[in-house]
Amino acid sequence: MKTAMITGCLGGIGKATVKRFLDEGWNVVGMDVVGAEKNDVTDINFTYYQGDLGNAESRKTFLLKALERTGRIDALVNVAGVAPRVRNDILEMTEESFDFVMGVNTKGTMFLSQLVAKSMIGNESENGVRGYICNISSMSAYTSSISRGEYCISKAGVSMITKLFADRLAPEGIMVNEIRPGIIRTGMTATVKAKYDKLIFEDGLLPIKRWGEPEDIASAVYTLCSGALPYVTGQSVDVDGGFHIQRL
Repeated sequence: MKTAMITGCLGGIGKATVKRFLDEGWNVVGMDVVGAEKNDVTDINFTYYQGDLGNAESRKTFLLKALERTGRIDALVNVAGVAPRVRNDILEMTEESFDFVMGVNTKGTMFLSQLVAKSMIGNESENGVRGYICNISSMSAYTSSISRGEYCISKAGVSMITKLFADRLAPEGIMVNEIRPGIIRTGMTATVKAKYDKLIFEDGLLPIKRWGEPEDIASAVYTLCSGALPYVTGQSVDVDGGFHIQRL
């Protein structure tokens, strides 16, 4: 049985991704910052670890917990991410807010990927592949939002992390890709629901006129990690209802 590590595993996208991998018969070891009492995933093949992606010791312990399951990591899905605690114009952004968002979204993703990649290199190759890493970035990686600039910068960093690791790890048989979600119905977007309802349903922001669902992202993640696309690496997949299409 294959094993996946998934960060941010109790949030909207993370939980949907956990469920998809479990439904496909994988072991899943998940990490999130919330207490174990918030874990309502009861599948026998799911192991929960409470930890902070921005903390080096949490990252190390998370990997050890995952290796205890089968001794091998087949996929890492970097979902965990934070938004600024307070939205501010970029001219008012504080260093504290910048460090908080970058520390989780970019630094945490970077160094967990480094740890897991070193472990994956020791895997026995299956059809030329030793493992998969999938990063959850955002349309904010290339779209300006001046009231949450630190988030945009952090996700642009994740895009470059994807390219760098894809380049470095391809000779090792480890495929690294990213998903760029659009407007997804999660806790992070709940506070701006009215704004996005208007943009989607009245203003024509998206060619596909609906909210994205966490399951839309989970399906794309699983496809990239399932072995269905073993000749794809360094790719950014926009799962955004067509937001990225430049239209007149």
